[in-house]
Amino acid sequence: MDSAVVVENLSKTWRPPLGPPQPALSGLTLTIPRGAAFGLIGPNGAGKTTFIKLLLAVARPTGGTVEVLGGDPEDTRIRARVGYLPERMHLPAALSGGDFLRSVAALKRLRPSEAALRVSMERVGLGTTKQRIATYSKGMRQRLGLAAALLGGPDLLVLDEPTDGIDPVGRVELRELLVAERRRGTTLLVNSHLLAETERVCDRIGILDRGRLRLEGTLEEVRRSSTHWVARFAEGAPADRLREAGFVATGDGWAFTGPLGGPDAEALNAALDRARAAGARLVELAPSSRDLEQVLSETLERPL
Repeated sequence: MDSAVVVENLSKTWRPPLGPPQPALSGLTLTIPRGAAFGLIGPNGAGKTTFIKLLLAVARPTGGTVEVLGGDPEDTRIRARVGYLPERMHLPAALSGGDFLRSVAALKRLRPSEAALRVSMERVGLGTTKQRIATYSKGMRQRLGLAAALLGGPDLLVLDEPTDGIDPVGRVELRELLVAERRRGTTLLVNSHLLAETERVCDRIGILDRGRLRLEGTLEEVRRSSTHWVARFAEGAPADRLREAGFVATGDGWAFTGPLGGPDAEALNAALDRARAAGARLVELAPSSRDLEQVLSETLERPL
């Protein structure tokens, strides 16, 4: 499968002028397919921002390799094909929105017409190109940053907390815009603490913790990594015997914890046999996938 990002055994150690070295990434290996929407999640200090800096060639790795869009991220031709929305936008207050987009376009060696600039701003929900940035709200600044990231139709769009400061209606509009970008073939890399938004946008997830990739795969695979079986028994099933059999009462029924497949399927069948032997009659059995918040919490509880 063609890949937008390939990193192998990537490591980065920051060496401050004072104090000991600070490892940020350790042996990270990851491939992001072209056209995917990849959500990078993890706690503060996990190494997510460092990873993005290495992809953008803002920093250089201590070890390992980084490939972006089939080339070196330091190659200006590669960098021209990457759009980036940083978490913290530092915009020149004296400029208008149109002036800012023109300056970014010049850096990308683009010469958009005035009509094209208006379309770029309208696409992210902004109006006139003449309004000064000093009068922008936080959400408007975020929208302008997104318009700048989209200039030139990037092949890879890196979004760091893209919905920060944007209201719920604006988030819906942003999702629709990102869906349109994916139809065009753009690869998305989204770093966000809003896990519900990440679930709505992304089809692949990676969990980063203390510089290591703890879990990675499609959204469905990641959810299933923390799946429980939920059983419903006919009324009158002996609760104490079900607990002895290995089930835990939940709002949905009786949960049996464990990943799908492998020897744990045997454990599930053994628990069901014990429940039936105690007089319980099974009427329904189904996997119950966790949302990303639960998956992240459970993953971080496991030792590295």
